[in-house]
Amino acid sequence: MGNLLTIRDLRLEAGDRRDPVVILKGINLDLDRGEVLGLVGESGAGKSSAGLAAMGFARDGVRFAGGSVTFDDTELLGLSRGELRKLHGKRIAYVAQSAAASFNPSMKLIDQYSEAPRLHGVASRAEAEKDAIALYRQMQLPDPEEIGFRYPHQVSGGQLQRAMTAMAMACRPDLIIFDEPTTALDVTTQIEVLGAIRDIVDQYDTAAIYITHDLAVVSQMADRICVMKDGEEVETATTREMLDNPQQDYTRSLWAVRSFRRPAEETKASETLIRGQGVTAGYGKATVLHDLDFTIPRGRTTAVVGESGSGKSTLARVLAGLLPPEAGEILWRDAPLEPRLEKRDARTLRNIQMIYQSADTSLNPRHTIRETLSRPVTKFTGRRGRKLRARVAELMELVDLDPAFLDRKPGELSGGQKQRVGIARALAAEPEFIVCDEVTSALDQLVAEGILKLLVRLQHDLGLTFLFITHDLATVEAIAHKVIVLKNGRIVEQDDRDAIFGDPQETYTKRLLESVPQMDPDWLTAARERERELRRREAS
Repeated sequence: MGNLLTIRDLRLEAGDRRDPVVILKGINLDLDRGEVLGLVGESGAGKSSAGLAAMGFARDGVRFAGGSVTFDDTELLGLSRGELRKLHGKRIAYVAQSAAASFNPSMKLIDQYSEAPRLHGVASRAEAEKDAIALYRQMQLPDPEEIGFRYPHQVSGGQLQRAMTAMAMACRPDLIIFDEPTTALDVTTQIEVLGAIRDIVDQYDTAAIYITHDLAVVSQMADRICVMKDGEEVETATTREMLDNPQQDYTRSLWAVRSFRRPAEETKASETLIRGQGVTAGYGKATVLHDLDFTIPRGRTTAVVGESGSGKSTLARVLAGLLPPEAGEILWRDAPLEPRLEKRDARTLRNIQMIYQSADTSLNPRHTIRETLSRPVTKFTGRRGRKLRARVAELMELVDLDPAFLDRKPGELSGGQKQRVGIARALAAEPEFIVCDEVTSALDQLVAEGILKLLVRLQHDLGLTFLFITHDLATVEAIAHKVIVLKNGRIVEQDDRDAIFGDPQETYTKRLLESVPQMDPDWLTAARERERELRRREAS
């Protein structure tokens, strides 16, 4: 053991120096070798800024306004970029929340893995490739000998996140900053990834700062937890002490979130809006969806769940017209739905919209919110001038955003605010059906609950039909009327929400439900052993 990182009175600011926006307000953190510190708090609390500051790094437009960051007796603040580069990747590594936005799309995964070991003189190219394959296997990636030779777009989001975690471990650093590393993972995959991270930390005596909004996850990973709010430390304690006896009202409020649940009386039968018959689809020679039969009731929320690579997003692409099925058909009110987006008529294009997982990558950073919303309003409804301005303001009110935000760009909004803009953009077409692709996975629990309540209200007021793709079963239980369970591109089970959660019929569905992390520091050890036993049985 022994102290590795010390942060004292650290202050971060942005904007005009005469009237700055204060991001961190004098925080103090300590981290020993081999220790894992969890940072939790709602969106805008300063968690990610604190994690980056532990590397001696601040985002563009953000500056250190005071304090000290000492790593292994070296003061990081004031080091040159060249001096920091010698540390970054070798002794301090970072795992970003969005792997899709962080990988170079023009380079194969194994090429990107090998860069840091070669540049820092840790390993040759051949040694790095061999090590990559070993870590890919440890991270439970499929075909570990082959997957590194794919490009980022050729693997699923969950697989990409695991590849990034392996890449951060390439030089066996002393400190790893994990910024929401399991956000994109399904519950069964999450068990193995969390276990692999914990094994690496234990095996190499690596210290870690684990940033997350998932309190159940942080309780599995952290030795101590620091709760943050508005750039300040609320309280810090050992994990067990924090779970059993939080001292501050704000901490207790975090522990109590996600109590929202759609009332059971709303789960009444409804006419079918969309019907899939024998739908088979894939990419090139690889078939992803196999002969799917399903229904999506009008005015209701149908959730699609399953492990990474099960075909959830592929089904969304088929419905949106982005991927024509190889066989079968989709019916819209019992009439065939044109499979190709470019051949769909204007009415169909208007009726089917999407809300994307990452508002950071789906909103144009150069456009103001007004420009982002005005374009679809004009395209789909023909409004211009005064009517256009009125409709755009109305959309902002629908998603509970201040119209004053209209002249801001996405970078000036919080994660939750950006996601609300994404919802408003989908509503701009005045659709009947919206595909929600992991729309709360990147949000903290307080903000996510607000988004779920907003979607339920919009559905009630506007009569919308949702297809809700997610790996978060707590979200499914909160918002869904119906659940479709996918595994390896096949439907395992589909039924009303209460039937799936109350009396699942299939072993795989039961396995998913048992894999939801619990607020118990011992849960991961038991769940991991149970998952391994299931895999052994499947292999035998």
